[in-house]
Amino acid sequence: MTQSIAGKVVVITGASSGLGEATARHLAGHGAKLVLGARRLDRLEALAAVLGPGAAAVLKTDVTDRAEVAALVDLAIATYGRLDVLINNAGLMPHSPLERGKVEDWERMIDVNLKGVLYGIAAALPHMTRQKSGHIINVSSVAGHKVRAGGAVYSATKTAVRVLTEGLRQEVKPYNIRTTIISPGAVESELPDSITEPDIAKGMKDFYAACAIPADSFARMVAFAMSQPDEVDVNEILFRPTAQEY
Repeated sequence: MTQSIAGKVVVITGASSGLGEATARHLAGHGAKLVLGARRLDRLEALAAVLGPGAAAVLKTDVTDRAEVAALVDLAIATYGRLDVLINNAGLMPHSPLERGKVEDWERMIDVNLKGVLYGIAAALPHMTRQKSGHIINVSSVAGHKVRAGGAVYSATKTAVRVLTEGLRQEVKPYNIRTTIISPGAVESELPDSITEPDIAKGMKDFYAACAIPADSFARMVAFAMSQPDEVDVNEILFRPTAQEY
């Protein structure tokens, strides 16, 4: 079934590590044409070199900057003439109890996890509606389904991504555009590194060390959603490590 991925033009944000990097590697292996964005251009260029000549175009992209997200999508159009799939993957997770007042962390989560997704949608939709085809994949989290102490703001942003994507799903039916929410549990990534409170960071890193599954597990979920026949719209995937209780 993954044969249907070959030739698709796929834009991935947050592609320099973790879920985004694993997805780029997986989709490249199935013949997708990739356009990769992240803040760390050196990491993107190294990844593109590994994927091989012509496999991926890259652009330094901070998803909190609307113009940079638009430029990433424009690069796909300029390079390949179309956009088939947008994966809004960039995210961060600086957990902390609300009483600690980490307002700057809250704002960063809103800017990256929610506004970054909106900027991606804003950039991609004009092209997809004109094509009368496309697929937008937004990354939520188990935390978008469940909230626990210390993760209220993160859960709020990831719940918002789910709500936003469901509204998008209903609006884009006339244009034959598909939408998918992917909600991972503990998957190997740099997310725990974004936690600024040392005690919270230690607990989360210990948790990830105990049960996180490889990032390729996420990439396979993306491939599953992408590779369905055009008349099949996989709207939501929630998955965890088997060992994860939360």
